[in-house]
Amino acid sequence: MERTTVAVDLAKTVFEVAVANERGQVTERRRLTRSQFTRLLRMQPPSRVVMEACGMAHHWGRFAQEHGHEAMLLPPVYVRPFVRRNKTDRADAEALVDAARSGRIPAVPVKRIEQQAVVGLHRVREQWVTTRTARINALRGLLREQGLTVPVGARLAVERVPALLDEATSVPVTLRHVLLSMHDEIRTLETRVEMVDRQLRDLADADPVTAKLQTVPGIGPLAATALTGTVGHIHSFGRGRQFASWLGLTPREYSSGGRRRLGRISKRGDRYLRCLLTNGGRAVLVAAIRRRRSGRPLTRLHQWALDVRDRSGYNKATVAVANKLARIVWAVWTRDVPFAAA
Repeated sequence: MERTTVAVDLAKTVFEVAVANERGQVTERRRLTRSQFTRLLRMQPPSRVVMEACGMAHHWGRFAQEHGHEAMLLPPVYVRPFVRRNKTDRADAEALVDAARSGRIPAVPVKRIEQQAVVGLHRVREQWVTTRTARINALRGLLREQGLTVPVGARLAVERVPALLDEATSVPVTLRHVLLSMHDEIRTLETRVEMVDRQLRDLADADPVTAKLQTVPGIGPLAATALTGTVGHIHSFGRGRQFASWLGLTPREYSSGGRRRLGRISKRGDRYLRCLLTNGGRAVLVAAIRRRRSGRPLTRLHQWALDVRDRSGYNKATVAVANKLARIVWAVWTRDVPFAAA
């Protein structure tokens, strides 16, 4: 029996479907609504359903798996070269068929709904943190225009704003009300961020995987839950270097004619995860510096981080430690053992 491939170009309400046989020949094309596409997945015999990996694709991938299909999610950046001539919904669906037949594109594992929920918490938290930072900067600027200087540090600045406004009589009443409203908004955002942080800590404590990941230096509840929610299936990476490369923490390569050139890090992959790991690398480096100054013994990781800093500088050492942490995370996760510092 031939294996049918159902390639779907996803959208909000209109789904372009291309049905291909085992030889990759498109035998049927359909343009379906959401309800019609749902009916197709229920009535279609077990097939391979191919989609571009996006947030909505994981929902449809789970739905297809529930009805006996094999869900295959492909990264859009790898599917794009298979699009012929102009970009249309039909061309995108046919490109998915060709990309699936190539056999060289690694599929993205379908995420569980719990994983997407954790990622959602991180996204909301990041938006609130960004908004809070913008409000604090705006508050600083408006107060500076009135001759008032806010202390350095976000937390101290927010605490001092009401007292500054009470002491300053030159600030117009109309602006004073707006500044106090901005202060209340910042406080509200801080409360919301703390609420999400508590949820993430509870999730990290309840999950054995995140508990083991937190044994790695520089990896706390925030980074551990972000990793388990975003990565999903760690065994899809054959080794730690592949995982670090997927995060964009390995050098870009410009090689030709037997001459190898390595440049800056590629910065591909998930920017949020890369930022968390870079912050973790910075924390490890700061801890190593403090240990050396206080005369306490250094672990091998701390000694290695200091050697890289002395050789290449602080910023390069931070990224190098982040790369090292990504490989350690892969080893801890795949072997299901806690990290043992030496």
